[in-house]
Amino acid sequence: MKETIEIRWHGRAGQGVVTAAVTLADALSAEKDIFVQAFPEFGAEKRGAPILAFNRISKKPIRTHSQVYYPDIVVVTDPSLLGAVDIGSGAKEDTFFLMNTTFDVGLIRERFSLGERKIFFLDASTIAQDELGKPIPNVPIVAALMKVAGFIEPDKIEETIKMSISKKLREEIVMMNLKTIGRAIEEVKEG
Repeated sequence: MKETIEIRWHGRAGQGVVTAAVTLADALSAEKDIFVQAFPEFGAEKRGAPILAFNRISKKPIRTHSQVYYPDIVVVTDPSLLGAVDIGSGAKEDTFFLMNTTFDVGLIRERFSLGERKIFFLDASTIAQDELGKPIPNVPIVAALMKVAGFIEPDKIEETIKMSISKKLREEIVMMNLKTIGRAIEEVKEG
């Protein structure tokens, strides 16, 4: 892992993108010698409006408190944002993208001039709809991100996320979310 990794999340208000960033930070905070931040950027947006959330993950204490301008990872939680916002803004040559989409990744790469950057994708909305009855993609996206970024060992992802979401959700909802985690880990692909 690099000394500090910065993540920018693109989502829509009400879909759990801020919760996803917080869940990732909470899950990783249990790891030894890892410092994390999670914070949103939004105002009085209505449900469905585009919003941003951010994470910083570091091996040393984090002293920066600004938004992420040059992300190492970009996460897009809603495919309708593709074309509505500039997901590639500030992306470095080694930035990788994780997208909740069923769109053709080659077309996304071309449309947004992403070049040879890595793009990972999964249909997190369908996973959530199937397992939760609601297309809220935050938990499957967090699981997929933890897998592709290699933040922790793959066999620890489910338990780490479970620990985090158990603080906020009823047991039956946690159990349904565990199914989304397993599917996300299995279904995320590189395009």
